[in-house]
Amino acid sequence: MPAKEAKTKNIIDSIMYSYSTSSNPYEEENRILKETINRLKEEVEKFKATPLMVCEIREIIGNTSIIRIPNGNQFLVNLSSDCEKLKSGDLVLVEQKNLTVIRKVPITRRFNVEKFVIVEKPSMSWEEIGGLDKQIQEIKEVVELPLKKPELFKKIGITPPKGVLLYGEPGTGKTLLAKAVASSTNSTFIEVVGSELVQKFIGEGAKLVKEIFEFSRKKAPAIVFIDELDALAAKRIEVGTSGEREVNRTFMQLLAELDGFEPLDNVKVIGATNRRDILDPAVIRPGRLDRLINIPLPNKEARLDIFKIHSKNMNFDKWINVNLFSSKMEGFSGAEIKAVCTEAGYFAIRANRTFVTKEDFLKAINKVSEEEKTEGKDYLGMFG
Repeated sequence: MPAKEAKTKNIIDSIMYSYSTSSNPYEEENRILKETINRLKEEVEKFKATPLMVCEIREIIGNTSIIRIPNGNQFLVNLSSDCEKLKSGDLVLVEQKNLTVIRKVPITRRFNVEKFVIVEKPSMSWEEIGGLDKQIQEIKEVVELPLKKPELFKKIGITPPKGVLLYGEPGTGKTLLAKAVASSTNSTFIEVVGSELVQKFIGEGAKLVKEIFEFSRKKAPAIVFIDELDALAAKRIEVGTSGEREVNRTFMQLLAELDGFEPLDNVKVIGATNRRDILDPAVIRPGRLDRLINIPLPNKEARLDIFKIHSKNMNFDKWINVNLFSSKMEGFSGAEIKAVCTEAGYFAIRANRTFVTKEDFLKAINKVSEEEKTEGKDYLGMFG
């Protein structure tokens, strides 16, 4: 039932109840109608009220303050008597007509950092990742072991690495490794894409980076996963646009958080990128992202493991030889092997079958291979 109809029904029910219980039903009806009119007047007044603008305090000067409005402009404005103990960085409500600061907003964060936190951790397990045994062992040593057994490092007298960089070609399993770490540890998992840290106004990106790491320290033990790191941490250049300079400011804040005066403690950082060659050397030096783990294209044995993982729930024809498919998928990434299994299932569906045959897989391999060749030609065509 719509809200207006429900409200009208409640008023009618109240009037009918008053008729049955009151000695003077007309007086009771008038009282209810007056209360209803007063409530409606209050609602109308709320809609007529002038909206207040949320601004940031830049500096306090006596009974005045320099504020920055949302479009980036700054003004010197007066403070109302209700505003006390304001400091730089506070958010305040400002009357739009004469820009008078009305009162302080009871929050100190411009960004909702908690939106980057994965409340329900991924269900990915180490057993669901094939062909990366060496890489799994390394990431367990760098990320999982220090969070689960920090006393081991204290007894030996060493400080565990602060972070790890996963690099390699697209579709090789970098994000899967991060999901598996999130699932295997009882840590707060914070997932960020590098481009999300680049903001519109000067200083906003750096402030967001700072708040993410402040939040992670409060929620420690925690893992900060920065996907597509090259969007933020590319090599710095001397000449560039204002946008590129803002990206550099945000990047420098990230460097300070990774290896600055404030320790990371039980916060581990995982970066992932397809373009290690364009990363700035400052972010991959020892002391920041210490361990560099290459995630290569799978070899024959690894392709077989990945194929078995993605096809374990498929209904096969009994004459299928999976070793044959592994040799025919040379050069395929893990994501492309998964695509082969999906395409083979579609060929079976088109033939109105409930099982997948050898021919379905061979046609799927050819299809994925042809798509890869076409994309490669298009990529080379971009450069003439």
